[in-house]
Amino acid sequence: MKTPDSVIEGGAAEEEMGVMEEKGGDRKIEEGQEMDAVKAVEGEKKEVEVVVEASQSLAQSQPPAERSVTRLQAQHPVTPIQVVPHGASPPTAGGAAAAAFQQTRAPPQVALASLNSRAYTNRISLALFVLHLVVVAAAVCFFVFKAVQGVVDVGSDTARKEKRGLKFWLPPIECSAVLSMILAFAWQKAVRLWPGVMVHFVLWSTFGFTMSAGILLLCFSLPSTAGMGVALIGFSIGTGLYACWVTRRIGFTARVFHLALLPAAKFRHLNGPTYLMLAAGFLWISLWCLAVIGALNFYYPPLTIIALVVSLAWTAEVMRNVANLTVSRVIALYYLRGMQSDINFSFQRAISINLGSASLGSFFVPSIEALRIIARGLNLLEGEDEFLFSCAHCCLHVMESIFRNGNSWAFVHIAAYGKGFVEASRSTWGLFERQRMEELADSDITSAICFLSGVCSGAICVIFAASWTFSSYRKYTATVSLLVFFVGYLMTRIGMALPHACVACYYVCYAENPGSRLFDSTIPDRLKMIETGREAVVSTPRFPRRVPRT
Repeated sequence: MKTPDSVIEGGAAEEEMGVMEEKGGDRKIEEGQEMDAVKAVEGEKKEVEVVVEASQSLAQSQPPAERSVTRLQAQHPVTPIQVVPHGASPPTAGGAAAAAFQQTRAPPQVALASLNSRAYTNRISLALFVLHLVVVAAAVCFFVFKAVQGVVDVGSDTARKEKRGLKFWLPPIECSAVLSMILAFAWQKAVRLWPGVMVHFVLWSTFGFTMSAGILLLCFSLPSTAGMGVALIGFSIGTGLYACWVTRRIGFTARVFHLALLPAAKFRHLNGPTYLMLAAGFLWISLWCLAVIGALNFYYPPLTIIALVVSLAWTAEVMRNVANLTVSRVIALYYLRGMQSDINFSFQRAISINLGSASLGSFFVPSIEALRIIARGLNLLEGEDEFLFSCAHCCLHVMESIFRNGNSWAFVHIAAYGKGFVEASRSTWGLFERQRMEELADSDITSAICFLSGVCSGAICVIFAASWTFSSYRKYTATVSLLVFFVGYLMTRIGMALPHACVACYYVCYAENPGSRLFDSTIPDRLKMIETGREAVVSTPRFPRRVPRT
């Protein structure tokens, strides 16, 4: 028989077992609820994946109009509602999947080239140009001092020569420099207002004024002026033939001038750097003329004056390209990024960071343009002659290498991206090759129009100064005529830097971004005409071609 104590202990044990069973049951219920919640979350994930796959297949089967709507809806998926039991950590697999989905849908970001490079370009040429300026400035000051010293020395033969120079030689040159500044402003303003008329006018006025200047010099019947007169008449004949040769390009050139100069109207003070360079050029030419008078009575006068002439040409060309770089940066940033660039900041970059590239380009680009003219002439004249063919073959191979490593289009990338002259030449010509614009760039005559405007101004200055000098002191007629032609050309080229830079930016920026809304169908239509042969252009080929004999 069981004792009462044992009965009591057995009942307590049974109660404890019942409590433990109740706890175990509650725990099983909680575990079951957690398993159900996890299964529900996984089911929702599968439903989301099925919906995404269904939407993608539906988008592929839908027409384009409905497909774009489906893509817009699928680009931003809504995170599903998740049921998480109390105290449990939320699942992270869905969040990772959504993040990965958004990353795959995000468009790739293209790195843009920097526009604020602080590195000085072409430092060797920069150092050479600065050293040249220091040496020439010292030489000009010394020769001006010698000129003043000779004038002060009353009664000597040197004093009489220098007084004649100051009286009869210097005034026509100074007045011609002022006239060339006025002509530079007039050419630029007229090209901006009437580009179609001015292209015709520049071509035929250059022919007329150079012919008139040459005939005038021949009429003086002086041996020293006869040679220059013959050269001007020969140049005028060549200009007339060139005007007839490029007749079919005049309309397109006028259209490009009009379109390229439209952004310049958005920048009120864009002409400021050009005016500043013209003023600096006038002051430098005035001091330079005084220095020439002092150099006439120094050792080796011919060599000294030739060195001064080369220095003046390089310095004036650098001034022109400084204005070119300033305008190129402002217009290029407008085309490429839609930015309103600060003109003063662009000018400061041109005279500091990019001055080395301007110096190097100013030294080589005129030579490159001269070689380009020679190559075109040989390409036209080679015919069946073996000697001319071999010369053209060699010259065209040289031109191919030169145009890849040095061309006037480079100033756009120098100004915009701060590249060196050679690197910028390669990048701009590479853009032309990528867009198949080499033949269009070769057939461009805007640079020729700017060049001929300078020649026309020089011829006008010759007519003015030669008549003055011949009536006052005939002995100086030839030297005055030669110098004023040179001064008139240089000053007008500085003034024409703005339209030249605008046209270069129009071509290069189109080649870099043909889909920009800032460009119309002018260039694509011209390219189609060239490819189909409907527009006859005579350009310098990239590779020499020999016509087989029949």
